[in-house]
Amino acid sequence: MGISGIIRIEEFIKSDKNAPKFDTMRHQQYDGLNQEIFTVNRQPEHVLEITDITAYNQQEGLALSVEEIDYLNKLSLKLDRNFTDSEVFGFSQVNSEHCRHKIFNGIFEIDGEIKPLSPFDMIRRTSKENPNDIISAYKDNVAFIKGPSVQQFAPKTADKPDFYQITNFDSIISLKAETHNFPTTVEPFNGAATGAGGEIRDRLAGGQGSLPLAGTAVYMTPYSRLDDNRIWEYGMEERKWLYQTPMNILIKASNGTADFNNKFGQPLIAGSVLTFEHEENGRRLGFDKVIMLAGGIGYGKKSQAEKLKPQPGDKIVVLGGENYRIGMGGAAVSSADTGSLSSGIELNAIQRSNPEMQKRVANTIRGLIESENNPIVSIHDHGAGGHLNCLSELVEESGGRIDLDKLPVGDPTLSAKEIMSNESQERMGLVIIQDDIEEMQRIADRERAPMYDVGVVTGDRRLIFESGTTGS
Repeated sequence: MGISGIIRIEEFIKSDKNAPKFDTMRHQQYDGLNQEIFTVNRQPEHVLEITDITAYNQQEGLALSVEEIDYLNKLSLKLDRNFTDSEVFGFSQVNSEHCRHKIFNGIFEIDGEIKPLSPFDMIRRTSKENPNDIISAYKDNVAFIKGPSVQQFAPKTADKPDFYQITNFDSIISLKAETHNFPTTVEPFNGAATGAGGEIRDRLAGGQGSLPLAGTAVYMTPYSRLDDNRIWEYGMEERKWLYQTPMNILIKASNGTADFNNKFGQPLIAGSVLTFEHEENGRRLGFDKVIMLAGGIGYGKKSQAEKLKPQPGDKIVVLGGENYRIGMGGAAVSSADTGSLSSGIELNAIQRSNPEMQKRVANTIRGLIESENNPIVSIHDHGAGGHLNCLSELVEESGGRIDLDKLPVGDPTLSAKEIMSNESQERMGLVIIQDDIEEMQRIADRERAPMYDVGVVTGDRRLIFESGTTGS
């Protein structure tokens, strides 16, 4: 933009001191304005040793089970050391039901009979027995099916203005849908917006990279009770809503989804709405924890449908915005019953959307995919669990070393735990061939997408975050 020297801009809105009306998710109330509001007096917390995992689990709302706490305690004894707050907090995110599907992929005993297949196994068996045109399913960020042979009309190079050329390739069609229920229940606009954005990022992260085309959205809530003529909606007494009314959720969630898709530049082509409540024999059923299902289709190149194996020396790169104290513990909190934790913990777990940043990142990835030699070895999106989850997925079978000081920080008061595990949105993690890092930087600069070379693949099957500044 040609503006330099400005590090912070604030917008202030006048409100009634005695009866202030503001969105606690987006605004903070000040009693008078002076230069002190720009002064940061808080220092980052030091890395903490956790001596009582049970108490820390309750304090942070990590939703660790008794079995998981027992496992960590035994592992701590085996390693002969206490875990740090980053390790315990990170474990709760990457091993949450949201990320690992432990229940859905677990062993079920029904009427005394142990079932041979989990629900997840039964779903996977369908595609295994009837593969048809499936290229990839249940092992990546998206599923791929065989697509037609098509022509790519794209610039010859993406790092500078260039002539367009036509290239023929065999395509694959990407398919994806995922829920974002807890955030939409608590804060519908940003919850649905980040749900739509996260699903788009998944369609960017298939194989060695893929591209989104169009999206879908589904909403399920209790009865809205908007129309007196819909008498069945009044058959069950309306209850006190924990965060938002069904009417507000339907309006704000739809607005949030549309807002993100419009600003990103993706059409929403299909969707549905279902409202439901039922009372029988003293049981009340309804979508009090609402369903927000974001989905979509896209495409990629068949030759790039599978991720490659990272090799020692490959670069670990992050594309996207800076780290803030946003979405802390989102994976674990969304795996718990909504309302079972304090409102402070639940509100702190909600992410915020930034579709413009995601568009810059997507354009950079598009430039790599459409190039003659795609340098992407592997790619994952930053969602639940932040850097820790994304980067561990990137180097899961190889190992890597991450320089904590190179991860971009927008809030100087963030601790190591918060830098590693926050869920600031619109970020992608990539493993890039070392020789191609400069070309990727030129493409990112041209698209104004922040790019950070944060680490290296080691091959030792260990993931290490280290800070030269603090020595931790």
